[in-house]
Amino acid sequence: MTRLVLTRHGQSQWNLENRFTGWVDVNLTERGEGEARRGGELMKAEGFAPDIVFTSYLKRAIRTVWLGLEAMDRVWTPVINDWRLNERHYGALTGLNKAETVAAHGEDQVLVWRRSFDVPPPPLDPSDERHPSHDPRYAGLDPALLPATESLKETLVRVQPCFDTHIAPRLKGGESVLISAHGNSLRALVKILFDVSDGDILKVEVPTGNPLLIELDGLTPVSARYLDEARAEALPPCPAR
Repeated sequence: MTRLVLTRHGQSQWNLENRFTGWVDVNLTERGEGEARRGGELMKAEGFAPDIVFTSYLKRAIRTVWLGLEAMDRVWTPVINDWRLNERHYGALTGLNKAETVAAHGEDQVLVWRRSFDVPPPPLDPSDERHPSHDPRYAGLDPALLPATESLKETLVRVQPCFDTHIAPRLKGGESVLISAHGNSLRALVKILFDVSDGDILKVEVPTGNPLLIELDGLTPVSARYLDEARAEALPPCPAR
């Protein structure tokens, strides 16, 4: 049986401030650092020892990996960064307070932007300093790949080839894999792994800093559970075996 852990980064400063974060490189809070260490301790206690780690280009996910591996005494584990595991890009909503955005645009409209599968928020103008084309970490990428906004559907479109090309072969080869990413890129991975419908995937919430351990037969999940059961959200459905 192959083991995969999905973990969402610990609380970030903009999580705390209730802002749309997306691709902005916001750091962990003190609480978030504690969640990352706790996640590592839980994985170690479970006997989970990743052979390889995948994470995004954003420091809140990267530092969650560092702190977790340190707690596991496995800082030597190879880590692969892939921009396609970044959070969903929130376009012109980036940096805005969520409550203030509701007041300005109405709860129904903001709910559509946040929770519909295929409706993205308004895009950023390419000249906007928040557009990823101005960020040096993406300088080597084709500018056409860089989003000005994204729906969950569009996030899934970029996450899928990352999974198919880099992650799935490791799992098929029997390696234990740890992925530290973000609420929506993890939601995309859950949709891929568990074949969740477009409507149901919107109900999936991955809590910060709580590792989701998935046991797989090939690429088919046979069990899934959060390691911190006191903070567990509803689990995605696993096929009966």
